[in-house]
Amino acid sequence: MASNSMSSNASWTSKENKLFERALAKYDQDTPDRWLNVARAVGGKSAEEVRRHYELLVRDINDIESGRYPHPTYRSNGN
Repeated sequence: MASNSMSSNASWTSKENKLFERALAKYDQDTPDRWLNVARAVGGKSAEEVRRHYELLVRDINDIESGRYPHPTYRSNGN
C-alpha cells in the first residue's frame, strides 16, 4: 500500500489479501453483515479488522488517484 498504513497491514498475507478481494466482490456495500461475511471468507480476522483493512485500502486508492504519489517509472526491456 502506498501510505503509512503498510505497518497496519503487515499481518495480512498475500493469500488473505486475495481472499479479502474476492469477498469484497461477493459482498457489496448493500450486503447485510458485510464485514462479518468478509471476515468469515478471509478466516482468522474479525469483522472490525476487515473493515479497517478496507478503510485503509480506500484511503490509499484515493491518495494514489489524487496524485499524492507519483506513478512508478518502469524500465523498458527493449520489446
